[in-house]
Amino acid sequence: MLQTELIKLFDRDLLKLKAEIEAYTNEEIIWQVRPEIKNSAGNLCLHLMGNLNHYIGAQLGNTGYIRNRPLEFSDKNVPRATLIQQIEETIQMLREVITNLTDEVLAQNHTEEYNDGQATNEYFLIHLYGHFNYHLGQINYHRRLINQ
Repeated sequence: MLQTELIKLFDRDLLKLKAEIEAYTNEEIIWQVRPEIKNSAGNLCLHLMGNLNHYIGAQLGNTGYIRNRPLEFSDKNVPRATLIQQIEETIQMLREVITNLTDEVLAQNHTEEYNDGQATNEYFLIHLYGHFNYHLGQINYHRRLINQ
């Protein structure tokens, strides 16, 4: 049951992320920062894709994804089409991995040291969904402030 609901929510909000990235009138401003805005929408998008592919893809789905977290925040001017492709690939990965999670796997403690090692995979997936939406909101505000 949780698996089905998480897929629906991640699908919906990853499509919102895709729409946000597509809504920028100019690709260059996806990467703009200002003194009061420390992260660009592009870097937040890369961070979200790295986060989901690491914690869900690699750790729960054994996809073999290797994360380079510093690059998520230092890489610049990645083409919009590449960001969109990464979003679409992440949607597919999430569908496959989450669909195949059993209730037993969800009940196990997550392998990452989090919450004093007491977080189940179920809890950690819900945490990741909240983290995703926190940054999705930042991207929405970035677009509305910068995209003028």
